[in-house]
Amino acid sequence: MSPSHPTELSGYAEKLIRGRRATRAFRPDPVPEETLRAVFALAGAAPSSSNTQPWQVEVVSGSLRDRLADALQAAHAEQRTTVDFPYHEDMYSIAQQRRRAAFGTALYGALGIGRNDHAARAAFDAESLRFYGAPHVAFLFTAGDAGARLAADVGIYTQTLLLAMTAYGLDSCPQGLLSFYADTVRGELGLDRGKLLVGISFGYADESAPVNHITTDRAALDATTTFRC
Repeated sequence: MSPSHPTELSGYAEKLIRGRRATRAFRPDPVPEETLRAVFALAGAAPSSSNTQPWQVEVVSGSLRDRLADALQAAHAEQRTTVDFPYHEDMYSIAQQRRRAAFGTALYGALGIGRNDHAARAAFDAESLRFYGAPHVAFLFTAGDAGARLAADVGIYTQTLLLAMTAYGLDSCPQGLLSFYADTVRGELGLDRGKLLVGISFGYADESAPVNHITTDRAALDATTTFRC
């Protein structure tokens, strides 16, 4: 195997990819429309199988954002979950469960919530349905039959969008919990098709919030990647 040869873009890529982080407290300042359009136009350059581009993106702001937040919290309180893509706790391996536990310890620790304070944890989850205070939220739907291959393409789009946001100075947080209320989202947005994969809250981070300064480790390369010759 030949040695690596960094290109002119390598440093920028390192800064962009490693600089992206999940933000869980936002300032209310809206993102200018021209920036919104530039970010989502750039994300549209994401690759997909046979260039099918099977994503449908709904960007929600303003008063509709506020009404949707109210509707999501009501659905959460009434336990009206509707999940388009199956989820269950035992889908995670032991190693993945350990990573989740370590993350939870860091997150709730930054919030000052004790390990056994289940009420405070539940309250934080409920409040997160207001998009952590972000002025905007993007919902990413799969078009078509919403099978695994299409979902994979939307996943590729998701990462491209997150990096585009970072490049334009925006902060973001992918929120899996938002996808647990797919019917509520479709109803509030007047949609009759599309399977909801994820919601992304975004805007500008409140840098004074301790929750925005937690760090997360990544698995060692050899734990996730095998090089074969």
